[in-house]
Amino acid sequence: MTVPMKRRPALVYADSDGNIFDWPALEMAGASALEWKRPKASELIPLPEGSELFLLPERHPVGFDPVRKCFKALPSDPSNPEKPVRAVAAFMAPAYTQIYSTAYQRLHGAPLLPLFAYTAVGWLNGGFVVPAVRIDLDQRQDLRNFDPQKIERNARKRMKAERKNRLVQHLGRCALTYGCPAARNLFMDRWEAPLPTSPACNAHCLGCISYQRQEGLSATQDRITFVPTPEEICGVAVPHLQKAPRAVVSFGQGCEGEPLLQAKTIEAAISSMRQATSSGTINLNTNGSLPDEVSKLCRAGLQSIRVSMNSARPHYYHKYFRPSGYTFDDAVRSISVVKRNGGFASINYFVLPGFTDQQSEWEALERLVSQTRLDLIQMRNLNIDPEWYLENLGADLTEKKLGIPELISRLHNEFPDLRLGYFNPPLQ
Repeated sequence: MTVPMKRRPALVYADSDGNIFDWPALEMAGASALEWKRPKASELIPLPEGSELFLLPERHPVGFDPVRKCFKALPSDPSNPEKPVRAVAAFMAPAYTQIYSTAYQRLHGAPLLPLFAYTAVGWLNGGFVVPAVRIDLDQRQDLRNFDPQKIERNARKRMKAERKNRLVQHLGRCALTYGCPAARNLFMDRWEAPLPTSPACNAHCLGCISYQRQEGLSATQDRITFVPTPEEICGVAVPHLQKAPRAVVSFGQGCEGEPLLQAKTIEAAISSMRQATSSGTINLNTNGSLPDEVSKLCRAGLQSIRVSMNSARPHYYHKYFRPSGYTFDDAVRSISVVKRNGGFASINYFVLPGFTDQQSEWEALERLVSQTRLDLIQMRNLNIDPEWYLENLGADLTEKKLGIPELISRLHNEFPDLRLGYFNPPLQ
């Protein structure tokens, strides 16, 4: 659903007390990399339910002045000019892909933004609007589908009944402390359930959400501290595969490192799962670093893989992932291994407007899809400070930008069998 445009959306800002206001003298603006843009009516939708609004420290909001026909920062509160203001961004609910990041002017000495995605937000017709598209119609993580009381009741009951299963205890904390949607769905006995296994990693991603060395950044969740046994993994996975509707179990979660480093454990667990049940889908979320191990997992019964990529251009991929002992080519090989074994392959494609839609990125992505015969691209918003990311990658910001809607359109037209989405689909 797009937004009917009776007028253009107004800029929103936060006052010094954290209250959010609109300022109709300036129109809402968005950012494509560091270039400010005026969102089109067709690009705007109401702020999705379950989204959050963030205040950006030491950053002035930027809007478009319709009188002077230029972009303009708002440095102080219009109702109290002696008070500073802060830019506001939306952290959108799952299943939505941003078209523009929030537009702001960073002040000298401003701290790094935490590891979230920062979508532009405005005010129109009595509500917040964002430039975004719903990329996946699956409702598995829609806020209205979660029952907090049932989740807490089920999680605590299962944690009590399975005290010796460390993975159950870990996932209970994920559901109750962090509100992890996948863990919450596990305790509602439905859809996709997480199977974190690895406390270690062989990449040092700029935007890693479970382990951070960068000064000024904190991981947004705790990484698992142990390797569960195959029996512990099956204790979570088998009942889910047998009972849950549209059941998927996925190794490789935000609360762990790289699951392929525990390939022997995972191989044993998958074999045991398939001895117990043929139901449901077994999936692996991974950096794809060890294609030979992926091949072994396929023989054990792995059906689906999702390989994370910030870019289809190897240079930028390496700048972000900072891999240890593997390369971009290994990640591509892992995709091809799964396809050769008759499996389903997707990429977890980190989207940042102004970078992901560059002309050379489109050309590289086109080659990747053609080479690997990908089934799905999961277009997920990149959780990172946009300026810090572009600076670390040394991105060429002079490149032609297609725009996120045009990128989506080209993918549909060029590859009609390719799916675009957000979640790992059930294959049965």
